[in-house]
Amino acid sequence: MEEAALIQLSKPYASERLALRSLTPSDIDEAFLSWFQDEDLMRFYTNSRQTHTRESLLQNIEQGIASGTVYVFAIIDLESQRCIGTIKVGPINHDHKISDLVVLIGDRRFHGKGLAVEAIRLGNALAFGEFGIRKLFGGMFETNQSSFKAYTRAGWVEEGRLKGHYLVNNQPVDRILVACFNPVFFPTAE
Repeated sequence: MEEAALIQLSKPYASERLALRSLTPSDIDEAFLSWFQDEDLMRFYTNSRQTHTRESLLQNIEQGIASGTVYVFAIIDLESQRCIGTIKVGPINHDHKISDLVVLIGDRRFHGKGLAVEAIRLGNALAFGEFGIRKLFGGMFETNQSSFKAYTRAGWVEEGRLKGHYLVNNQPVDRILVACFNPVFFPTAE
């Protein structure tokens, strides 16, 4: 992945403790790759059965940028200047101006500090500001309450449920559907 292929943001996206920037090849080191091998960390990711290598991740990022539909950003801890996670915006449906937004705080040393809420808020602002997204949407396992709480604390709302959507140990688990609305397009709370 060439530096020129990275998306240039129109402004900085930062909070008190975090900043977002394009994910670079130098971010994808052994520690980064270990996040995707951590079974406990990946148990709620529906694509966690995939084996990720540095090359496959770089190829996926390049393909997303080339298609104009998927962008991956590094979550940077401002104190240490380390990449501690990722935010994926996409796939973006440009006709409807909607997109998924997936946040992963991969570095376990940063869990339990409220950083996911900060990262999601930054992701909301980035998706709305850089891509003109009207509505962000996503879903999570009903049993992933920490994710549900992080998204709702970051301004998302529960839109519905898909009953028994997932199978976990051969038991059905609901998928909670969540969304966040760009106030430019939705000026009143819905």
